[in-house]
Amino acid sequence: MITPAFELSQDPDFLTITIKVPYARVSELEVYFEGKLFRFYAKPYFLRLTLPGRVVEDGREKASYHDSGIFTIHLPKEIPGETFDGLDMLTALLAPKKSRSAKPLVEEMGAPDEENMEAEEEEEEEFDWEIEQTLQEESTEGPLCPSGAYGFGNQKSEVFRRLQDELNEVVDIKNPDITPVAERREKRLAAEAAKFDPDHYLADFFEDEAIHRLLKYKPWWVNTYKLMMNSQGSRSWSKCNQSALVSFTEDEKEQLRKFTNRTFLLDKRTSQQVYLSLADILLAYCYEVCVTEGEHNVESPWNIRKLSSTLCWLESFTNISEVLVSFGRRVLCYPLCRHFSLVMRALNDTVMILQLGKSAILKCLLDIHKIFRENDPAYILNDLYITDYCIWIQKAKSKKLVALAECVQKAELSKGKLGFELDELETAALLVQEEENELKAVDAGNTKQQLLPPSREAVSESEDSSSTSSYQTGDSDSDEQESSASEDGEINPLQRTLQGERTAPLTDDNGLRQDPGALTLEGSNEKSKASLRSTSVSGKLIEELEKQMQTAVRLTEQPKAPSSLRGDGQDRSSTSQEVEAGCAAQPRGLSFTGP
Repeated sequence: MITPAFELSQDPDFLTITIKVPYARVSELEVYFEGKLFRFYAKPYFLRLTLPGRVVEDGREKASYHDSGIFTIHLPKEIPGETFDGLDMLTALLAPKKSRSAKPLVEEMGAPDEENMEAEEEEEEEFDWEIEQTLQEESTEGPLCPSGAYGFGNQKSEVFRRLQDELNEVVDIKNPDITPVAERREKRLAAEAAKFDPDHYLADFFEDEAIHRLLKYKPWWVNTYKLMMNSQGSRSWSKCNQSALVSFTEDEKEQLRKFTNRTFLLDKRTSQQVYLSLADILLAYCYEVCVTEGEHNVESPWNIRKLSSTLCWLESFTNISEVLVSFGRRVLCYPLCRHFSLVMRALNDTVMILQLGKSAILKCLLDIHKIFRENDPAYILNDLYITDYCIWIQKAKSKKLVALAECVQKAELSKGKLGFELDELETAALLVQEEENELKAVDAGNTKQQLLPPSREAVSESEDSSSTSSYQTGDSDSDEQESSASEDGEINPLQRTLQGERTAPLTDDNGLRQDPGALTLEGSNEKSKASLRSTSVSGKLIEELEKQMQTAVRLTEQPKAPSSLRGDGQDRSSTSQEVEAGCAAQPRGLSFTGP
């Protein structure tokens, strides 16, 4: 038989069941309901539901059929105005699967009476989430409680021995089937301590523009939570309105109908571990939604399972503080964005989801189930945890979820509790940054002072100091400085002219190439020599000028050369006379002999 698609809705007087049977025969339709039991049969479809409230057959019931293959059945409520909870928990409405054995080893008894329900509620209120528990030292290994148990409620074992090839791509722990819980935790803490990178953490701590952008993203539960808080003040607010705030897509409803409804028998300690692991998984999911801004990618399965110690290390927690510290440490060790603000954001989002109730939690779990279902190695985690959580949460007690939300909200998580010395690391980094800023400020001030012209006061002070030093020196030094200052205006332009012309080739009267430094001086003026010695030019330049003057004098006193060497047919003496006549016509001093 095929289980058809169905939905439930209600009004104050009727419970409405909508069933989609496109290939059914209307002539073979059968409907039966009594109390909380509902049965529907239309070949080849069969549906059996356990209703959340009692209905009655009093003549007001009615049914209709649409050509598209949709049956709509209206059932009167036994108590008019009663509100039925959990109408969107489709898997929980399906009748549990019966055992095929003649005598089941464990049999679930009937629904508890009101007295037992009140006693159970009192037990829930006395549950302490912060209780410190110590692991049992004696060996608990046995057929009913193996040491390597894991999965939902630690009810699975020997799974990874059959899937050894895919083990390394799913969890970080090696040989989980033979590794006790205490050893798993020790190895996890050691791996996190080795993985923590201070440079990566400080880079995200100082360059946090991308982090602030991610923190501005608001997932769907933020607006839903605000709507719930605003509506709680009104008189018409009820649990029915709370479940109506969260809606499921058609794909999610289809997945809920595919789950097999079954009951989980959990003791008090195991039930606590299940709730704590639920918080751990939701924390990892909230971080993933925040950093991807709701757009899942190929890294989403890795992010969720890596940040959850439950999924990655098959961890079993004993109190809420262990959950928060474990999640905070893993956020600062593994993902791309490692910032403490993201840890606190995920914590606040988890509180919102828990306070929204079972519908919001189930919607998040279905999204995780879809992410893992579409990833090849991660589908194993659906078999170990997520599928059972999707079935179990539909029957979970709302008061326990509210108590868990309050416990997470009241829990204090600081950087010091994570064990990485984050406060000391940030303080040292801030001191280094302040020193660098001070050095940059000093360098910038020095550069600015060098670029600015000296002020008038500085110039006057320098002149006063120079005059004072001149006054304290001897008379001979004063006379020499005055002569140098008086002739500086004449010698310095001459020095620049000489330096510029030394690079040009020079020739004498015979057409021969001279050394570039060869100069011709007309006459040997003693006053010019004294002026050159008194200038501020270096000693090497003065010596070079003296050598060039002597060379120029020798050139003018050379003997007459034969006419055959001259090549112009003229007498050398006449040429010398012409040169001397030309020199006499020029003013006395230094002159160049050009080509």
